[in-house]
Amino acid sequence: MAHDFSRTRLGNGEAAFSAAKQAFERWAMFDLGWVRVANADAVICPGQVVAVEAHTLGLWTLNLSRIVKSEDSATVFGFLYATTRLHVEQGEERFLLEFDRETGDVWYGVEAVSRPRATLARLGFPMTRALQQRFARESHERMLEEVSPAGVRALK
Repeated sequence: MAHDFSRTRLGNGEAAFSAAKQAFERWAMFDLGWVRVANADAVICPGQVVAVEAHTLGLWTLNLSRIVKSEDSATVFGFLYATTRLHVEQGEERFLLEFDRETGDVWYGVEAVSRPRATLARLGFPMTRALQQRFARESHERMLEEVSPAGVRALK
């Protein structure tokens, strides 16, 4: 069983938190070119099935997960989904935005607990792990672009 956790400071202030929430609602954290949400009109709420397409090793796969918990408050926004039998992995993944009212910082966190379900995923476990880590890294980069495009351009 693999457990991954990554967290990035996206910006500061209520405007940054609002921009991050809007990006979540558009599934921007999955808009990576090689990964995308197929049903991009899906609403973040418990029971919603999320269909994630991934292009790896020359093939597109479709992986279905179901949102089991969502949070929406003045300081927290996000969801937890669990994979279904129609997913190459077995586990859960949490996507969370946090607004620290004390510091004004806006944080994006991704936490995943998984193990391979499909035979090819088990056989290619090192590649699967590399893809999971690539997804997390690029998802954080994408959210930074969504929330603070000028800051990202200045860093490059």
